[in-house]
Amino acid sequence: MRLRYGVIGAGVVAPLHLEAIAAVDDAQLVGISALNREAAATLAQGAGTEAFADHRELLALRPDVVVVCTPHPSHPALTAEALEVGAHVLVEKPLAPQVREADAMIEAADRASRLLGVCFQQRFRPVIAAARELVVSGRVGELVRVSVVEPWYRPQSYYAAAGWRGTWEGEGGGVLMNQAPHTLDLLCHLAGPPATAWGVSRRRSQPMEAEDTATALLEFGNGALGTLAVSTTEPGPQRIELVGDRGRIEISGETLAFQRFEPSLSAHLATATGMFDQPEIVSESIELPPGRGDHRDVHEDFAAAIRTGRAPRVPARDALWSLELANAIVLSTHSGRAVPLPVDRDAYATLLADLRSGKVSTP
Repeated sequence: MRLRYGVIGAGVVAPLHLEAIAAVDDAQLVGISALNREAAATLAQGAGTEAFADHRELLALRPDVVVVCTPHPSHPALTAEALEVGAHVLVEKPLAPQVREADAMIEAADRASRLLGVCFQQRFRPVIAAARELVVSGRVGELVRVSVVEPWYRPQSYYAAAGWRGTWEGEGGGVLMNQAPHTLDLLCHLAGPPATAWGVSRRRSQPMEAEDTATALLEFGNGALGTLAVSTTEPGPQRIELVGDRGRIEISGETLAFQRFEPSLSAHLATATGMFDQPEIVSESIELPPGRGDHRDVHEDFAAAIRTGRAPRVPARDALWSLELANAIVLSTHSGRAVPLPVDRDAYATLLADLRSGKVSTP
């Protein structure tokens, strides 16, 4: 089954999608559209396809798959138009700036009986896939605590290169909308979505409107607690720690360590006789599955999902949780209280409108 692809957007991530599409079996790129006609033409020439200045000309070709890699605020409208011509849609992260818009995108895909996926390629990293299997198989046990620290260092030249970055109108936020959606998705993918978030976001060093640093205290449905810290002002490796009743996972960069508790924490807490006893901590070697954690992984999976009728590994309804959490942290910052998830759609829409108008500003 040949799949015909159209790409909307010619920014820094577009070449990654073009390379991935070229690697998909029996895929044909029918065109690239972008408001920047010169950028679209350059990419199209390199990919051996046609360039369009108007995305509606591209959609008139009725591609089977449309890849949306434009700035976030344009995702909802472009997705709706692509679905209307019968295309499956793969959207760059995040789905949209706010959950209300993402809800409408998911509902439109359901009505059209088309797949809507999100480009969260980090789910395909071997360490993440292995950690997910440890969780799903029950080897970690019921969640006790989770901690995620993600430095997303960016120099100020990064923001100077594109005026829409880090603005409420152009992106709908800062680090929580641009870089950290990957982090939030991995947190929810491994630990499940939190029930509440008490967040603080700040603009500390970057020349932008929105936040460059955010942290949150999370509470999960079973009472487990978690912490999250993301920033574009701090360099270093990603660090994820997931502690369950039966074991713990620690990820640092592309290294995974797993330790199991013998007996489980719940059993040992209730039966230990010594005041300072602790369960035995047994390190296990975990074989990592194959995978690259890149755009090619996402595209190969999405194409296979279309051809087989199964769900993609990153369906929009699942990826929505990362946006819920991002919106919750911003809402919590400005309300000064813990915010339950799912987020109050009206409350966040009002806050985002106020941020965009300048009525309120990032602390």
